[in-house]
Amino acid sequence: MGTILDTIIDQKRKEVELLRSTFTIKDFEQSVYFNKKTISLKEKLENQFGVIAEFKRKSPSAGIINNELNPVEIGKIYEQNGASAISVLTDSSFFGAKETDIIEIRKTVQIPILRKDFIIDEIQLFQAKAIGADVVLLIAEALSEQEILHFTILAQGLGLEVICEFHEKNQLNKISDLVDIIGVNNRNLKTQTTTIQTSLDVIDFLPKDKLIITESGIKSKEDLELLAEAGYNGALIGESILKSSSIKSFINELNYSKA
Repeated sequence: MGTILDTIIDQKRKEVELLRSTFTIKDFEQSVYFNKKTISLKEKLENQFGVIAEFKRKSPSAGIINNELNPVEIGKIYEQNGASAISVLTDSSFFGAKETDIIEIRKTVQIPILRKDFIIDEIQLFQAKAIGADVVLLIAEALSEQEILHFTILAQGLGLEVICEFHEKNQLNKISDLVDIIGVNNRNLKTQTTTIQTSLDVIDFLPKDKLIITESGIKSKEDLELLAEAGYNGALIGESILKSSSIKSFINELNYSKA
């Protein structure tokens, strides 16, 4: 029996086939955002420890988080309360995304936007640029070493920055030296279990000259302090923020500086 990651990738292949039959690269190149300069997440994380606040309506692990979330309202709250960037899930089948989510958020914020999805085809990179993303996510467990290198070069050629994430240490050697940021996903994509100990266990194996972020399972400022002191430059946080009684207060509480 396959894992949830296998199921997601199988579905994504069908979606990419439909995307390619519906749009051409030239269609994406005509977007208003395609030739606009992107906003650098690297610069944000080089200057201070940053929270990348995530927008999603549901997930395979959490189920429905909130189907009534307004992307524009949430994006404004994130920016106004100190988030360094916004991660937007663009997968509809498993994360409840709407096609316009990133476009609507992009119109209202001036901080970097990460398109978080399961990238398996280069046309998704052109699409990411066309809808206003600044950064894309590549998942080591879902790609070969050659694909990671190819997609990284293509994305950067489009002006996009690249986060490449992994969960298991044996996937780290697949990640190209060219990627802008390395992410450690504390959620095992095969079992959906989560622990921040994953980030603490692999920190000594990560390149010292690369920006690194920790993703998933962060529930408190104390977690952030622990991870920041371990050497991480930022943290991607979704469910803990979205499930909090006050998103504004929770993000404010998370704000952390190494200084």
